[in-house]
Amino acid sequence: MSRTESPARLAVRKTYKLYIGGAFPRSESGRSYAVTSSKGEFLANASRASRKDARDAVAAARKAFGGWSGATPYNRGQILYRIAEMLEGRRAQFAAELADAGTKRPGDVVDAAVDRLVWYAGWSDKIAAVAGAANPVAGPYLNISSPEPTGVVAVVAPDDPLLGLVSVVAPVIVTGNTCVVVASERAPLPAVTLAEVLATSDLPGGVVNILTGSVKEIAPWLAGHMDVNALDLAGVSDPGFAVACEEAAAENLKRVLRPAPADRAADWAADPGTRRLTAFLETKTVWHPTGI
Repeated sequence: MSRTESPARLAVRKTYKLYIGGAFPRSESGRSYAVTSSKGEFLANASRASRKDARDAVAAARKAFGGWSGATPYNRGQILYRIAEMLEGRRAQFAAELADAGTKRPGDVVDAAVDRLVWYAGWSDKIAAVAGAANPVAGPYLNISSPEPTGVVAVVAPDDPLLGLVSVVAPVIVTGNTCVVVASERAPLPAVTLAEVLATSDLPGGVVNILTGSVKEIAPWLAGHMDVNALDLAGVSDPGFAVACEEAAAENLKRVLRPAPADRAADWAADPGTRRLTAFLETKTVWHPTGI
């Protein structure tokens, strides 16, 4: 090699970790699994989360719940908008990861994910007016119903690794809940990159916790966890497994949002409506005397 030639450079391989409590720990088990492209090419190793990692994530989500649910809806909307800004700033990276996962027109999908975050951000200070009500009462009383966040929500993310992920996480957190997300097992890299966006935005640590690994290994523990208040099975495609998770969730009367039927796959590009906004809200009813 002559003095003018540069030595061959080896690429720095990224190690993808979990996202728990605003930090990026390795799985406590030390396990990982190979992530490949849609063409079978090796992309990276991702952490394989364990039952202990799931417990740690739930503890982080519970710790963050008080502060996040107590924030003003306007402030939560601002933070979601900030996440959208930062996601758009890393558009090229997300598009490349989606292309590796086999997503068609990946740039358009990133744009749709940004738009979805902005859309949900706009609902932050409006959903209470839509979901709440002043109720007619036969007597000298005023009766008002208002929505409040359910608590910690466990989410099995769909295999749509970015738009689907954003579509299930954004409505959970914009309404004041915190969450533990099991990312797409097939294509987890956009989820971990989204975690990097969340970690450098204004979102408090623990509001969103992202686990990678086996859905069938992690989801049952989250479904049966007594400090999880609700369960979203959006990414579960096996009807029998969905039923098993729902049965585990019944132990502490979790709210369960069932996956779309096998013959009607979810269209994450469609108008989401307010269904997911209200799915994890409880209704508090306040009575107050009048005319006194």
